[in-house]
Amino acid sequence: RSFSSEEVILKDYSVPNPSWNKDLRLLFDQFMEKCEDGSWKRLPSYKRIPAEKIQDFKTHLLGRNPKFVKEEQLSQTQLFTRSFDDGLGFEYVMFYSDVEKRMVCLFQGGPYLEGPPGFVHGGAIATMIDSTVGMCALMAGGVVVTANLNINYKRPIPLCSVVMINSQLDKVEGRKFFVSCNVQSVDEKTLYSEATSIFIKLNPAKSLT
Repeated sequence: RSFSSEEVILKDYSVPNPSWNKDLRLLFDQFMEKCEDGSWKRLPSYKRIPAEKIQDFKTHLLGRNPKFVKEEQLSQTQLFTRSFDDGLGFEYVMFYSDVEKRMVCLFQGGPYLEGPPGFVHGGAIATMIDSTVGMCALMAGGVVVTANLNINYKRPIPLCSVVMINSQLDKVEGRKFFVSCNVQSVDEKTLYSEATSIFIKLNPAKSLT
């Protein structure tokens, strides 16, 4: 299946679709209300990274080293978390508070993310944690990469349930951004996972390749 059409590329996938359950829709509405006064904002999400963002990462990742994937290969790429049809994999939306330096991800794990029978795969949970804390660091400091991610799994997450991934920028030391998070049930009574992370802000004058 090709996702190269302009319509699919530009579609925002962080808005409700028929696969979202009532918990996800309710939380979405609650956070959208918080966005009305400007204290929070919803982050759009697409199947592919927008062209201007790709250029940012080229500049910061490569520095003076011009090696990169070919343009024809880039035209076939898509984000891992947006590579499933609606409802089958990662259904999520992120909200960011610049004042609080907080990122909240509302996540519903579909049936194609199964690990233990009836539960979300630990790798899928790690993917969403990394995506959430990484976006928190990016919003606070610009282009960053993961240096360390440490996750403590407390309880398995049932498939097709909704969880809140709450992340917080804890401190900044030079180019290091320290972000922590927890994964909780909608009623905040169940703690599924906790994580700490370190992200490095990239220097465009230096190459990682």
